[in-house]
Amino acid sequence: MTNKKWTAVAVAARVAALMVACSDNSNPGPSGPTPVSPDPPTAHMWRGLLLAAEERCSPYDEGEYHYSPGVENRIVAQLGAIFSPYTCNLFESTAETDIEHIVARSEAHDSGLCSADAATRRRFSEDLGNLTLAAPALNRHEKGGNDAAEWMPDENRCWFAQTVVDVRRKYNLTVDQREADALEQVLSSCSSTAISCTLPTKPEPEADHPPVRTFARCSDMHSAGWNRGVNRNGGTYEASWNAAERETYSLNTARDRNGDGHACET
Repeated sequence: MTNKKWTAVAVAARVAALMVACSDNSNPGPSGPTPVSPDPPTAHMWRGLLLAAEERCSPYDEGEYHYSPGVENRIVAQLGAIFSPYTCNLFESTAETDIEHIVARSEAHDSGLCSADAATRRRFSEDLGNLTLAAPALNRHEKGGNDAAEWMPDENRCWFAQTVVDVRRKYNLTVDQREADALEQVLSSCSSTAISCTLPTKPEPEADHPPVRTFARCSDMHSAGWNRGVNRNGGTYEASWNAAERETYSLNTARDRNGDGHACET
């Protein structure tokens, strides 16, 4: 009987101790449970590009983004003529143009290529997908190293904006919020991103020889400018006239009455 009483007392004491412990844990002190840390911020993306501020993680050296001047001929072949999609201006020759990087090299450097290797930087510099032509004044003084938030072309803005996005995706470049907003404003209303320019038609150069046709009389041939006749084998006139001479002779063999290979030579 006495043992059972003591056992009941011991059990009651143990229960009381547990209740006190539970009461203390309801207000943990410095040694209580560690608060759960919030989830890390989620990366913000736009059209497959990471939104981030520009960062020059290494010094920019234009020499590390060298490209061969010979790439200009490949740009012309790609465009089909010597013109600038930025303005739709047609040029007489590439002497009137600059090679233009659509995403500027310094801009790409600050958007991720600052940590790229030399081969990647060179590949970027000669990538035809990021190259076009522009007038030197526009390239050097208007666009320069500006991004799409700071400069947009007068013509072909949809093509320009989509090219910027494509190039940045290709090289895993970031884009800052201001540029993304400027690009989105353009792209959201585009029905096509192809280059569209109505280029002026160049007049055909004047022929450097008299007209090539059949003449009824030698006097007509002389009046037209074949004042020394035509030679079946060429050589009577300037070297550049030889093909015209031969064709004119073939059309006027009736004027070579003595069959010596010259028509209306006198």
